[in-house]
Amino acid sequence: MADFKAIETFLWVVTLGSFRGAAQKLNTTQPAISQRIAQLEHEMGVRLLQRDRRAALPTPAGRRMMLYAEKLIGLRSEMLAAVGDRSEMRGVLRLGVAETIVHTWLSQLIKSVNQAYPNLSLEIEVDISSNLRARLLAQEIELALLMGPLSISNIRNRVLGDYPIGFVASPSLGLGTELLTIDDLAKFPIITFPRRTQPYEVVRSLFNRPDLPAIRLHASASLATVIHMTLEGLGVAVIPRAIVEDEIADGRLQLLTTDILLPPLTFSASWLASPDTVAIELVADIAVRLAQGSRVVDVPEPARQ
Repeated sequence: MADFKAIETFLWVVTLGSFRGAAQKLNTTQPAISQRIAQLEHEMGVRLLQRDRRAALPTPAGRRMMLYAEKLIGLRSEMLAAVGDRSEMRGVLRLGVAETIVHTWLSQLIKSVNQAYPNLSLEIEVDISSNLRARLLAQEIELALLMGPLSISNIRNRVLGDYPIGFVASPSLGLGTELLTIDDLAKFPIITFPRRTQPYEVVRSLFNRPDLPAIRLHASASLATVIHMTLEGLGVAVIPRAIVEDEIADGRLQLLTTDILLPPLTFSASWLASPDTVAIELVADIAVRLAQGSRVVDVPEPARQ
C-alpha cells in the first residue's frame, strides 16, 4: 500500500521537475527520492515517471496519479490544520524578503513565527523584488514578501499594504520646510532603489526632462546604504517614509514638502499554488497582520485531546 511519504515525494518530483529539486524540498538525498519513486511504481504496477538528465516528467499513468496525489496531500494538510496542534508544525520555510520589509517589521515577523511555531525554521533571503519574483517561480524560495501582487496564474497573493514614498534629506542640505518643486530637487543628486525596480523607473522618468539638469541618480540595492548616503548629505533620497521614521523623529533627516505626487509601493505576500501550503499560508497571515499594524500575534491553541 502506497504511503503518504512516497505519494508526497512523487508529487514534488513532478511539481519541481527533478529528483534533485524534490530532495532539496524534502530535505533528503536523491538516492532516497529514487528509492521512494521505485517503491511507489512497484506498488502501483505502472511506470509513473519518464527520466532523463534534465527533467523527470510524468507518464500518462503519472498524470492520472497526480490528480489523486494532489487531492490526498491537500486533504492531509487540511486535516492537520483543522485538527492538529499547529504549534508543533515542523520543517524549513524558505522566505524571500524585499529590503523595505527588513527595515520595518521583519524582526517582529521572526519573533512572531518563533512564538507561534517554535519548531518551524526560516531561511531568509533578502533581495530586490524582481529577483525575488524570479526565485519564487524557480522554486528557490517558497514565500516572497515583495512589491506586488504578482499577476501569474499559479501564484497566490495576499496584499500586505501600501508604503508611501517621500523625498527625504539631511538638514545639512538646507532645504528647510518650504514647498519644493521638481526644479528645486533637480539641483541635487537623487538617491533611490536600484535599476530594474519600480521606484527607480518612476524617479528616472520624473527627472528625465529636457528643461531639467541632467539627472545625477545614485542607485543602490542596499537601503542601508541609501539611508547612510542620505544621512551624510550626499543627495535627496526617494524612499518609503516608513523605513526612516526614527531618523526623521530625531531630526537627523527631514521629510521634504514638495508638489510632486509619487505612487506608493504596494507589497504582497506571494507563493506558488500547491496542495501543501499550510505553513506558507500561516506565515503569510502573520505577515499581513504585522504589515497592517498589529503587534500581537495569537499563539495557536494546542489540539484538544
